[in-house]
Amino acid sequence: MCGIVGVVRRPSRREPPIGSGIVGELDAALRALGAGEPVALPALQAAAERVAEVDRLLRGVPGVLTLLGDRAAAVAIEDRAQRLGERLAVLELELDVAGAPPEELEARNETLVRAKDALWAVQRDRLRAARAVGDLAGAGASAAAIAAFTSIQVALSAIDRLEVRGRDSAGLLVMVRDHRLDAADPAVVRLLEARLTDPLFTSGAVRRSGDALAFVYKAAAEIGELGDNTAVLRSAIRDDELLHLAVAADTADAVILGHTRWASVGIISEPNAHPLDHRESNGASEAPLVIGALNGDVDNYADLEVAEALDTAAEITTDAKVIPTLVSRGLAAGRSADDAFRTTVATLEGSVAIGAAIADAPGCLHLALRGSGQALYVGFAEDSFVVASEAYGVVEDTST
Repeated sequence: MCGIVGVVRRPSRREPPIGSGIVGELDAALRALGAGEPVALPALQAAAERVAEVDRLLRGVPGVLTLLGDRAAAVAIEDRAQRLGERLAVLELELDVAGAPPEELEARNETLVRAKDALWAVQRDRLRAARAVGDLAGAGASAAAIAAFTSIQVALSAIDRLEVRGRDSAGLLVMVRDHRLDAADPAVVRLLEARLTDPLFTSGAVRRSGDALAFVYKAAAEIGELGDNTAVLRSAIRDDELLHLAVAADTADAVILGHTRWASVGIISEPNAHPLDHRESNGASEAPLVIGALNGDVDNYADLEVAEALDTAAEITTDAKVIPTLVSRGLAAGRSADDAFRTTVATLEGSVAIGAAIADAPGCLHLALRGSGQALYVGFAEDSFVVASEAYGVVEDTST
């Protein structure tokens, strides 16, 4: 099984909504629903539309910026949402005794469902996501950092949903470009030096290529509860000073690739947890940077290791390792990122879904399906693509 997630984001083209305006929309919805008198269908429809508009306005980075930047508005929104939920529950109970014609009952029920769905999204998705981003980013985070941590939160939330596909380990890659960190700064050198040399790409490792820094966070446990892995990942991300410095620059851009694993080839361990990097035991650290994740099985991975003389560390026994290694070799041979990725996928036998982040292809994730039995969904959100192995991995941010 396993699950792949990914987020590719562009700078938002929308200004953050005004907090008082959001509260005003919810107040208007409450007024439309009244306090006790029968509510006409047009008033119910107007309330549903206002709640849906609030959900739309609070989506994405603009909504997170508003909820984090205007605490009073965030508290008021939560209060109004709670009151709306209570009122909608009463109206739903009244449907059973309304005595209205069947056509009107159907219309009222449909409108109530729309209102409840939008309110659920405001309470359980928008407000929750903003709190989680604030926890990850910390106080005083820049707008660029908020955007990066919003992408990270989207991916972590998707991993939580996808853990039903496998959860013996999980990993998250944050590929940051245009970070503007000074590589000669002693503080940066101190934070980087030990993390660049981890040969097994375990949690906390960093890879560097040009202006790209690739941070990876991993958790692996044979026995655990749902949510344990993402709790470990969140803690590591929240406490990573170097990551916070990297995403703080106004120019910073972060691409996210994550995975939750059901081990089929290779033991349960951090070195085997996806995403995996390209590095070989005898390989030069300046080889083209490629990081990949796999669902399914590469049936001919052992043959490829022998045929291509891959020098994989003994601790890494998962079949997924051949993917970033072969793509990196293709890049080193002069192929373009697209061609190196396609050529590698064409050599694989079995049923696979693949996600890869390539330093030579900024702002992109490469995706592939081969064989049968695997799937990848790409959700079209306001300013981002959200990738997941199941539709329920993208629905928090988009229904498209």
